[in-house]
Order: sequence, then C-alpha cells, then structure tokens
Amino acid sequence: MKKILPWLIAVPILILCVFLIWGLLPQDPMPEVQSYLQSNRMVTVTSNSWLTFTPTTEKPVETGFIFYPGGHVNYRSYAPAGYQIAQKGLLVVIVPMPISLAVFNPDAATEVMAAYPRIKTWIIGGHSLGGVMAANFAYKHPEKTAGLVLWAAYPAENNDLRDFHIPVLSIYGDKDGQAGKLKENSNRLPASSVIIEIKGGNHGQMGWYGDQPGDNPATIPRSEQQKQIIEATWSFIQTLMP
Repeated sequence: MKKILPWLIAVPILILCVFLIWGLLPQDPMPEVQSYLQSNRMVTVTSNSWLTFTPTTEKPVETGFIFYPGGHVNYRSYAPAGYQIAQKGLLVVIVPMPISLAVFNPDAATEVMAAYPRIKTWIIGGHSLGGVMAANFAYKHPEKTAGLVLWAAYPAENNDLRDFHIPVLSIYGDKDGQAGKLKENSNRLPASSVIIEIKGGNHGQMGWYGDQPGDNPATIPRSEQQKQIIEATWSFIQTLMP
C-alpha cells in the first residue's frame, strides 16, 4: 500500500499539469489576424482585460456585442470578425477566457456590461464552447440579453431556451465535424430562431486559427465563410438595435 500511495497522488497531479499546459497553449491566430489588431480612423482597438473594437462614429454607440471564443482557441483569432462588425457601428468585445475555456467564466459578460453603462442593448454570442457558454449566460440572465448569436454551437441540455423570448441566430457550416449534433440540438432554441447553414463551411473557419482537430475539410475559402458569417450576424444585430 505504501508503494501505491505515491502513485495515487502523483497521477492526478500529472493529469492536472498536462491539462493546464494544454490550456495555456491554445491554437494561435493566423497571420491574417494582425492587421485587425491595429486601430485606424474607423475602429479603435484596445487590448486590456478584453479585446475591444470601438467604432469612431459621431453617433452615440448604444449597442454592444460580447463574444466568447471557442475552446482552446486564442481569442485574437476572432479579431477580423470583431473588427468588421464594429466597423458597422457597434461596440464589440471579445473576452479572453481562463486557460482558453469559456466554461471557467460563463458570466464574464456581466463584468463587460458593467464597464460600459452607456450601452443600452447587449447581444451575446460565441463560437463552439464559447457559444455554449453564451447560451448559458442568456439562460441565467435573460433580462440582460437582447439577443444570442451562436457560431457552430448549441445550448447545453440544462440550458433549454425553447420557452425563452430571446431572439437567436444560429450559424453553422454543413461540413462542420459537429454538424449532426448542431442540427439535432437546435430543438433547444426558440421556435423563432434564425438558423443559417453555410454551404461548404466547416468548424475551424468560424475563426482565423487554422484547422480544427476532428473537423471536416471546408469546400469554400475561409474568407468566403467569414464574409457570410459577418453578413448574417450584422443583419441579425441590426434588427435588435434601438
């Protein structure tokens, strides 16, 4: 027993260390991301607690979009979409997550909202695990959620939203390695939800971080999939703006 006891202690610690190392080394952004991390005359980009895109418009900005990144993905990988959506006239905040897993801070949006009291309308969204946790936030805080945007994601079983009066947009690619589950679990969304399937799109091209393990190859360029994602997301958000 004395010989076994050290192993009983060491194995869980080893597993924990491997998990932490894995979490601290997420998939990096592709080179195309870099130009979207710089401010210009149209969008101010700041990177402090969050990656924030603020449009330089003379009109008051009263709508915000909070975005949770996919699991084990560097949050900067969503900068191109964040920048291009902000450019249309709303605040976009991409939230870094502890060890790149939104499950460890699903209520992060509450802190973002408190930091921007001038924003009257908040939409929350996310990709993959980030979308699952965005749905969790909407489930727990429907009074704070004007809309929910899911990129290749669906609510968890214990966050059934079908009886909620929250506008929802769900976007996924038909080549996504999880497409079957996405369709199957869309019954947890309100009946009024807008569901868009991108022909030829996959899971990894929802961001700019390269290939996704376990995904299927896309049959359209990443730039085309991103264009469709941004257009659909902006069209949806427009319907919610005051």
